Amino acid sequence: QVQLVESGGGLVQAGGSLTLSCATSGRTFSSYAMAWFRQAPGQEREFVAGISAAGGRTIYSNSVKGRFPISRDNAKNTVALQMNSLKPEDTAVYYCATGPIYGAWSEREYDYWGQGTQVIVSS
Repeated sequence: QVQLVESGGGLVQAGGSLTLSCATSGRTFSSYAMAWFRQAPGQEREFVAGISAAGGRTIYSNSVKGRFPISRDNAKNTVALQMNSLKPEDTAVYYCATGPIYGAWSEREYDYWGQGTQVIVSS
């Protein structure tokens, strides 16, 4: 059974930083792309960042580019999202997801998801 478990969310002031982590199990982690999505209240879930299976390629939404580097550790089966210079508009539930296609913006391309972790950025 494939499982993804996010951690690291919380409450932070604007301008601060948080690091989200996603631990995976149940299949060969290094064979699949990973991504982070987020969903703010009343809005659709949106792509935030993606990383290729080997970790050599990354892609970001315009809203987080330059602030939220994504990384992965294939030896530990984890993916991280370092969130810097946080803004109130970054407030959302953040999800990690895994799938066969690197950089896919549609959530339909991902076959397993975590349960989400809440990030709240106060102004």
